[in-house]
Amino acid sequence: MKFVDEVTIRIAAGSGGGGCLSFRREKYIPFGGPDGGDGGDGASVYLRADENLNTLVDYRYTRSFRGENGRPGSGANKRGKSGVDLYLPVPVGTIAMDDATGDIIGDLTKHGDELLVARGGFHGLGNTRFKSSVNRAPRQTSPGTPGEIVELRLELKLLADVGLLGLPNAGKSTLLRAISAATPKVADYPFTTLVPNLGVVRLDALQSFVVADIPGLIEGAAEGEGLGIRFLRHLTRTRMIWHLVDCAPLDGSDPLQAMRMLEQELENYSPTLAQRERWLVLNKIDLLPASELDEMVARFREELGADYRITTLSALGRQGTETLIKATADWLDQRRLREQEDPNFRLSEAAFGEAIQAESREAIERLAARRRAQRAGFDLDLADDEEDFDDDDYDDEAEVIYVRD
Repeated sequence: MKFVDEVTIRIAAGSGGGGCLSFRREKYIPFGGPDGGDGGDGASVYLRADENLNTLVDYRYTRSFRGENGRPGSGANKRGKSGVDLYLPVPVGTIAMDDATGDIIGDLTKHGDELLVARGGFHGLGNTRFKSSVNRAPRQTSPGTPGEIVELRLELKLLADVGLLGLPNAGKSTLLRAISAATPKVADYPFTTLVPNLGVVRLDALQSFVVADIPGLIEGAAEGEGLGIRFLRHLTRTRMIWHLVDCAPLDGSDPLQAMRMLEQELENYSPTLAQRERWLVLNKIDLLPASELDEMVARFREELGADYRITTLSALGRQGTETLIKATADWLDQRRLREQEDPNFRLSEAAFGEAIQAESREAIERLAARRRAQRAGFDLDLADDEEDFDDDDYDDEAEVIYVRD
């Protein structure tokens, strides 16, 4: 199954039915008067969050939806039938945005959440509505109003316990393969991963957690560079972040500087997200002599402080992976237990998450404003590849599976 986390769809609500022009005609009843009924209301269109869905693939090819029109009224003061409201199921974590303006309409965060995205038209009035003491036989009716038509951009924020953050080719997909049953594409060139991958890490029958591997980020990601903000949003609903750093990069770059650069991107995107629990994972340690690795760890420790969690491993050789996943599972279990037992902590975590979502929405709207300004002819130095970027360009080529076990 292809993973789709962003689509654009067109939604048209139903139009209201017109009112009826009719007069009562019955034998032996003179002056029957007007009896035209009202029309029915047009169907509204809602999005409904469904926890059984995990991608937007259902809207990958079917992108136009229309609500049912209301039926016109009829004689004998009979009102027309209203259209049945249309509910479109989407995964939990979906954001609905106006594609034209970039404004966020709503955010579906819980199973069963509903969001009105297009209101149906109001019913027309029959001529009975217009009778009065001075107008005993009105021939006036009103038509139903048209339903709203909107172009929606749906964006999905993954719901995972752990998010993988790192530069291209840091080894995120290799690590996900090593610790779960997921099989993301792995290759020796940058940007191998073009869409997110999810995998379930299972220690035993009672202990497991979900890891989200997002495509590699580059400098300027928070402002739309590369695949940028499109995937940073997937980190906003994780409980913790593994920051993967290649400790032996082929280009000879400094791993510490690489880590600091992505830290800054997190800060630029959401200062609150940058405060989320984050563990540094030094990957590819099998490419370094033990003495050099010790020196590197000591350098990171000096820079980050004694309390910062640093783990070393080789994802390819699965060296050190068990230690990492066991420590993570224990940390997540302790956090869940504390949320259950401490109401104040639970409230503070909820407020923390809401602050992240608010900053994420601001970042998305800021980028949308930059795009609108650029289309209007202003040069805001927005990356050309992001401006012309379309998920259709690569999605059909990416074989990505959501693996639960």
